[in-house]
Amino acid sequence: MVNAHKIKQDICEMGRRLYNKGFAAANDGNITVRISDNEVLCTPTMHSKGFLKPEDISTIDMTVKQISGIKKRSSEALLHLEIYKQRPDIKSVVHCHPPHATAFAVAREPIPQCVLPEVEVFIGDVPITKYETPGGQAFADTILPFVSKTNIIILANHGTVSYGVDVEQAYWWTEILDAYCRILMLAKQLGNVSYFSYKEEKELLDLKQKWGWQDPRNTPEYQNCDVCANDIFRSSWKESGVERRAFPAPPPMAPAADVAQAVSQAVSTAAPVLRSAAANSGASAGSELAGMDQEQLVKLITAQVLKQLNG
Repeated sequence: MVNAHKIKQDICEMGRRLYNKGFAAANDGNITVRISDNEVLCTPTMHSKGFLKPEDISTIDMTVKQISGIKKRSSEALLHLEIYKQRPDIKSVVHCHPPHATAFAVAREPIPQCVLPEVEVFIGDVPITKYETPGGQAFADTILPFVSKTNIIILANHGTVSYGVDVEQAYWWTEILDAYCRILMLAKQLGNVSYFSYKEEKELLDLKQKWGWQDPRNTPEYQNCDVCANDIFRSSWKESGVERRAFPAPPPMAPAADVAQAVSQAVSTAAPVLRSAAANSGASAGSELAGMDQEQLVKLITAQVLKQLNG
């Protein structure tokens, strides 16, 4: 049996956390919990999330009709309901405006990957939607291209929406993301963001899979993609106005076999030119290179390139 009163208390507690963290200024933000196939508990509109009481929480159905409660439900409930419709496994949704993550929403700056272990394991690539005026179905529909591949989404020029198996987990993703965005900004001020190597990132993705967390980069569809280049959602960037401006792209990190093949092909094409240049250098090392056949030259240069890539 669902204990609706206990869940309302949990919603109030999460509301206090949002408010105290500065994720929901004034009356910002909204929280829902699905308690049956057709019933969802929902925070009220125009009410500070830091001062909620259980009796403030209304109940709505999956058509957004309010069926109980003394205060009017949130004006952005359609966004929550769309997530529940697309993800039957989800039981709670949290929408708010965490400052550091929302700064990326305003800048339309993609979140860099392959920087922090906890973020790679618990979140992964984070999409940014196109902008729509909040509240309507068009706004709710902006999450449709992304909702099945992530548990947190940045809403362009607005905030974030995260979701999970309960209200605490739904809140976790927001707190992790905002802390990460703050760390990125601080590292940028120091002058450098260092990225994982392919080997280091693959170890994290393997660990993520072992712990039962899903990541599109562990699926056949993306197994040959660059694991740190925002491949999962990059196709949406143009429509959403997303572009790298503040943070440069991470170094290429395709699987080693793919890198080896690409390097080998490039060196093979350039081998005659390299050998000719070596022959004309007059140095002993140049003469040695000039004396190699093309296959030997390709193997030598490829091995050196891969050695540098793998650290």
